[in-house]
Amino acid sequence: MKRALTLDDLMVAGIAVAAGLLAAFLLRMLLRWLGKHAERTRWGGDDVIVDALRTLVPWAAFAGGVASAAAVLPLTSAVGRNVNRSLTVLLILVSTVTAARVITGLVRAVAQSRSGVAASATIFVNITRVLVLAMGFLVVLQTLGISIAPLLTALGVGGLAVALALQDTLANLFAGVHILASKTIQPGDYIRLSSGEEGYVVDINWRNTTVRQLSNNLVIIPNAQLSGTNMTNFTRPEQQMTLTVQVGVGYDSDLEHVERVTSEVVTEVMTGITGAVPDHEPAVRFHTFGDSRIGFTVILGVGEFSDQYRIKHEFIKRLHKRYREEGIRIPAPARTVALQAGGPGVPEAGILEAGIPHQREATTLP
Repeated sequence: MKRALTLDDLMVAGIAVAAGLLAAFLLRMLLRWLGKHAERTRWGGDDVIVDALRTLVPWAAFAGGVASAAAVLPLTSAVGRNVNRSLTVLLILVSTVTAARVITGLVRAVAQSRSGVAASATIFVNITRVLVLAMGFLVVLQTLGISIAPLLTALGVGGLAVALALQDTLANLFAGVHILASKTIQPGDYIRLSSGEEGYVVDINWRNTTVRQLSNNLVIIPNAQLSGTNMTNFTRPEQQMTLTVQVGVGYDSDLEHVERVTSEVVTEVMTGITGAVPDHEPAVRFHTFGDSRIGFTVILGVGEFSDQYRIKHEFIKRLHKRYREEGIRIPAPARTVALQAGGPGVPEAGILEAGIPHQREATTLP
């Protein structure tokens, strides 16, 4: 038989609820203090864990206080069962949200540490969050006495229809997972597609890949299209790359002198320009007897793709200045054109542009 509710029962229940609230407040303050210390560490995972516990632990303390209050009150078995079930569902929901935050935060921290960039591949974060929330939802249904077996059966039967309706979306999803799993590209890489798009990979989500061009414009590329096209990754396997610059000097130049001066300019640029490779060994390779010059290639070391424009700019300026100081001539293409008269009364005329060597072309006037 149910006993009557007394003043002592109310006082004890109130004390239990107050104790739960006080414990929740104290625990939250303690976790805030721990959070400040976690910010000083290098690993970002402890920040995620402490921040998530600041939500879970106070709610757990409050639920414990309410459960203790319900235990001392003379409630009927049905009411007590409903109260316990409600508190259990509350804790499961809070725990699920907290677990989703912790796991996705850890996944994001791992992605950031491996890619070395601020933006992470959100495809793994989104998949992890959906899986954790779905598992928590199923546990809540089971706690409420709702059988999840028919739901799982219905999901299995309807999975084929959903897959057919969302085949493009699923193709992009699996393509994105394959791209990241195979480490073809990662956020922060500089890529160039065969269709002409190029830039830094900002993010890879469940549907598309975002590429930031050097002009700061964003190009959105579907994952399925990205995985099925020819692509050049300028960051892998090494971020450093070589830059070639074509140069030519006159036939009257001393090639030993040209090679020595050019190597000195290369060394000066490699050690004095930001983004260059200081330990790069100067390389000058003569390769062509051209129409008016001897052509050669200068190989420069570049830290990453976007540095090549600044390095090439400085190298050409300094090389041109140094050649002028050393008396090394960079000839312009020259050609000799002769115009011949084609009939009586038409005088012969000629136009000569000096060059070494030169070509001779004849044109007959009507």
